Amino acid sequence: MLSLALRRLLSTVPTLLIVTLLVFAMVKLLPGDPARLILGQEATPQALAELRESLGLNRPLPTQYFSWLGDLLHFNLGVSLTDHSSVSALILQKLPVTMELAVFAMLISLTIALPAGIFSALRRGSWVDQFLTLFALSGISLPNFFLGILLIYLFSIKLAWIPASGYTSLLENPGRNLLLLVLPAITLGVNAAAVLTRYLRASLSETLTQDYVRTAHAKGISGARVTTKHALRNALIPFLTVFGLQLGGLLGGTVITEQIFSIPGFGRLMVDAVFTRDLPVIQGVVLVSAVAVFVVSFLVDLSYAAVDPRVRYH
Repeated sequence: MLSLALRRLLSTVPTLLIVTLLVFAMVKLLPGDPARLILGQEATPQALAELRESLGLNRPLPTQYFSWLGDLLHFNLGVSLTDHSSVSALILQKLPVTMELAVFAMLISLTIALPAGIFSALRRGSWVDQFLTLFALSGISLPNFFLGILLIYLFSIKLAWIPASGYTSLLENPGRNLLLLVLPAITLGVNAAAVLTRYLRASLSETLTQDYVRTAHAKGISGARVTTKHALRNALIPFLTVFGLQLGGLLGGTVITEQIFSIPGFGRLMVDAVFTRDLPVIQGVVLVSAVAVFVVSFLVDLSYAAVDPRVRYH
């Protein structure tokens, strides 16, 4: 397991370097002058030149890139152009909010997807399978913003059970924190559950037709044990892949959902940075989003070895 983890970790280093280069190039290709954005349209040419000099914007692009890469090694993502705060501090302030929402949403999705996918695979062609398939298709087709608005209308306006928007820190008030995250977590979790249900049903249905499963039944092993110990374990590989991709995407920022429910998270930080053309914040957010996807993918790779021991030797 340790050698597998080291191999996977080393293989991500070149990819991360390519990601840093792409992020840097993308930000530099964006239209607009950061110096003029800071000083305003009435700034004199001399003031603009002095600010560009102090920010290092007039240096060659390779020099700027390697300087930025060196700062990254010290966890320094630069300074915001709008409020002059540290980009690292802003991200550390917003990322836990999105991480909490993402974990809550994925717990909801797993609670729905695991039993739904298993029952659907075991009862193929039955009314249960048809109902769960309809749910999965509806969940995939329904946009998050529309589902969020429907939940707000039903539970906040009509029933007045849950506040429509806002956020309270978990440390400040755990009860209200969970209450305010219920609707956005359901909004994200239903879509994720629909996708995971489809993948688990397809994977488990195929696994149940394999020869070793029929052999296990012929040996007199109980159906529940065959499903959980033999079939489900092998069927989890594609399921874990999709789960990791979805979790990585959520950690990268739940932009629309955070806007709808006024959650001050990572996605909302990105939206605000785009509207204000805060290039260092945009650069930092995109980079951290990419790193989040890599970290989740790395953990998913390790989970393959836990589910299927054969992976450890490849």
